[in-house]
Amino acid sequence: MFCNCLLITHCNLFNLLETNLVGRSLWGGLGNNLSGLLSTSHETTSSTFLSQQQRTFIQMRTVLKVVDNSGAKKVMCIQALKANKKGARLGDTIVASVKEAHPNGKVKKGKVVYGVVVRAAMQRGRCDGSEVKFDDNAVVLVDKQGQPIGTRVFGPVPHELRKKKHVKILSLAEHIA
Repeated sequence: MFCNCLLITHCNLFNLLETNLVGRSLWGGLGNNLSGLLSTSHETTSSTFLSQQQRTFIQMRTVLKVVDNSGAKKVMCIQALKANKKGARLGDTIVASVKEAHPNGKVKKGKVVYGVVVRAAMQRGRCDGSEVKFDDNAVVLVDKQGQPIGTRVFGPVPHELRKKKHVKILSLAEHIA
């Protein structure tokens, strides 16, 4: 009778029936309003789950968006360099493999590259007490010396990169957050 993906407790179901079925018989009202009850409950359950999703470090097999014009679109993290045991955060360097690339870019698919994390979904505290977090995980590709491969950086870049000695990336960025 109910969807297999629906998570409603008995108390919640009783409250829903009580508020939606005033002045109707139980079975008649349930037959007419069952689809409305199920869609409303499923939407609130899924939105609650997405808002409570835990954001973690960038670790092995994390797919990141490339936000420069080096030719790569997406990379997969192989290893976090000089980071703690859990993974990489803003400003850390990673080793990654290119998973998607533009056909005539500097970087080809399958190449192993270095990258600096410029946006991370995990929140990071600042000195003034505020916290910064982004909607996605993004990286700028660099060479072994730490110089960017691309000549432009798209989207916002946090000013914490200055502490990590990535001033060249900050100078290429169009917006510093």
